[in-house]
Amino acid sequence: MNPREKLANAGIQLPTPVQPVANYVPALQFGSSLAISGQLPIVDGRVAFPGRLGDDVSGEEAQRAARQCAINILAVVDSWCSGDWARVARCVRLGGFFQVKDTFFELPLAMNGASDLLVTAMGDYGRHVRTTVGVSTLPMNAVAEVEALFELRS
Repeated sequence: MNPREKLANAGIQLPTPVQPVANYVPALQFGSSLAISGQLPIVDGRVAFPGRLGDDVSGEEAQRAARQCAINILAVVDSWCSGDWARVARCVRLGGFFQVKDTFFELPLAMNGASDLLVTAMGDYGRHVRTTVGVSTLPMNAVAEVEALFELRS
């Protein structure tokens, strides 16, 4: 099964990819890699999880926000490959950014929302390296933004 089918079995439908909110492209292939621009936890055209982690957003909500970012990443990949997931070898890297209160230190747990979703969708090919960073602000007051890098098959 491809990732779209695995997610459907888990009750998750990939949405239409979110349109860029500024001057960038959602996906860019370079050589045998596919970079996906940072995705916010946007659902139905609005940020589903606004606010600051450790202030007005809980760790559990931030984990759900990261999960939604990963769903949006996979929607971009699915659109890029026109549903032909045989072109995608694996997820190589995720980069997670969280708008945080300066005393919140459980960022890895929040980022697991994205990492776990990639493994659900891609199995061992969804396992990746990652970076998780706390920042003072994110676009549209989103609590999370996640970017990705995928390896392509030649």
